[in-house]
Amino acid sequence: MEQYNTCLQSSHDAMNTAQRAVKRFFDIAGAAMALILLWPLMLVFAVLLWMQHNGPAIFCQERIGKGGEPFTIYKFRTMSKDSEKDGPQLVPHAEGVASTDLERFLRSHHLDELPQLWNVLRGDMSIVGPRPERKFFIDKIMEYDKRYPIIYEMRPGLTSEATLYNGYTDTIEKMIKRLDMDIHYLETRSLTGDCKIIAKTVKSIVSGKKF
Repeated sequence: MEQYNTCLQSSHDAMNTAQRAVKRFFDIAGAAMALILLWPLMLVFAVLLWMQHNGPAIFCQERIGKGGEPFTIYKFRTMSKDSEKDGPQLVPHAEGVASTDLERFLRSHHLDELPQLWNVLRGDMSIVGPRPERKFFIDKIMEYDKRYPIIYEMRPGLTSEATLYNGYTDTIEKMIKRLDMDIHYLETRSLTGDCKIIAKTVKSIVSGKKF
């Protein structure tokens, strides 16, 4: 894949080197602890999805991460293999692309993204950060807003203020709004702010609030 030339300087990032190191430490510790605690549940989900699809329960896809570098993201499979046979599609809502109760449950509670804890452990992602996007949609966004490469200064994340606010993005307008919020996060982020976002995310998942 063609590499993105970000040509960026660190002046956008509110965190200094020490804070980024602490953030990475907590990413590793948090992802490792979550995987240890949740692996039985993840195994149950994987087996049930494998039985439903008669095939792999894990869905792999290329996304663009820190520095504009591509990486492979992992999710539980909640869409049919031919759901994008006509090309990449924006997701209208969580239920609209899932065909079974289990798939709808996983998507509506964002539990299909649990395998991305492995991405966090590997260093592809952070717990808090902008959601990673595909190059196809990045190119679409860049037609309207050239600022997208600014967020390449940080690792993409499992959750963010923009994710909690916007949820699944089904229009370019929502994607640009999410970009605005992600840039604001980069310019104001802090360890305390990350803790607040994580707490909001857990509360939304436990309460069943859709986002």
